[in-house]
Order: sequence, then C-alpha cells, then structure tokens
Amino acid sequence: MGRARRERELVLEHLAELRSLPLGGMPEPAFRERLRAELLSGVLLDTPEPQAPAHRRPARRRPLLSQLATLGLAAAMMVSSFATYQSVPGDSLYPLKRAAESTLVRLSSGDAERGERELDSAKTRAKEVATLLGSAEGGPLVGRTLKDMEESTRSGISRLERAEPRSPKIKTFARDQKKVVGPILKQLDDSQLAQAEGYLDYIEGLVAPD
Repeated sequence: MGRARRERELVLEHLAELRSLPLGGMPEPAFRERLRAELLSGVLLDTPEPQAPAHRRPARRRPLLSQLATLGLAAAMMVSSFATYQSVPGDSLYPLKRAAESTLVRLSSGDAERGERELDSAKTRAKEVATLLGSAEGGPLVGRTLKDMEESTRSGISRLERAEPRSPKIKTFARDQKKVVGPILKQLDDSQLAQAEGYLDYIEGLVAPD
C-alpha cells in the first residue's frame, strides 16, 4: 500500500471515529493518545527526517502542501476540533463540525461511499433537530437544520442509487430516520411541521415495496 493511500485511510478512519460519537460525547483518551502519537511520528504528516552523511548538507525537504493539502487540513481539524462533535447549530464551533463532515465526504473514494457519508450527515442533522427542540434557543435554527437534513438525504440517496441500484442501505436508512423524525413532529410549529412531513413523505417512498 502506498504512503499517500495509507495516510488518506488513516485520516478517514479517525474522522469516522469522531463522527460516530453521540452528541455530547468526547473521544476516548486512548483515541487522543493514538492520534497524538501518529502525528508526532509523522505517520499522518509525512515528515521523515533522514540523517545526512557528515560530508553532505542535509537534503531540503520537499514542500508537502501541494501533495498533502487535503490530508493536512483534515489532520489539523481532528487535532483542533474534538469539542466540535458535541456542538449543535448556533454554537460557535458548529461551523467547524460541518467543515469536518464536508472533508470526510470529499475524501470518500466514490459515489457509494460519498452517498453513505451524506446519509450519515442527514442522521446527524435529525439528532440535532431533536436537541434544538429541547433548547430555548432553537427557534429558526430548527427550520434551517431540517432543510440541511433533507438536502443531505436527497444528495446521498442520489449518489447511492447511481452506485448501487436497489441498495438495501437506502431502506435501512429510511426506516432508521423515520424513528428519529417521527417522534418530534408534535414539537414543531406549523412551518417546521410542513418541512418534516414533506421529508417523511419522501423517505416513505424509499421503503415502499419494489
């Protein structure tokens, strides 16, 4: 396996581990220590330090930005934004959380993987809506988050259908998502309710018999 591919897979692995945390969760100490050790050793940042013979000048390191810009950005995000994974819309760190999600999607290897990660984002948005409804500051953020949830769902379904027609993952997603969105309907105002019901109508069609 090439070094660049190994680095990419490590970044994806770490981002996926962070994405799996529940809202309010923090990475385990073992995960933080493992990531720190990898960064310091150069595994993720590709910074070897060969020892030059005494009669030669040390070789100048080649610029890494052109080769590993995306990977470096993702690694920096992981190091600096552990706390973002418990944030919800309206929090100061929330934009960083969304940026990390976008990076994870962009680093995906194809439509199937991208589609699944976009559906993961849609699941996260549904959980955020439920959290916002329990907050006095939810307000207009609920409608915006519902909109983002639908956009991620439609994009993810479109990609997954192109890559894996009739994929059972689509039905599984729709069933799971209904269990999260359905119970919050009674807490929504009229405009939010219309959004959520339209969304449920859409995903209901995804679980209909072929």
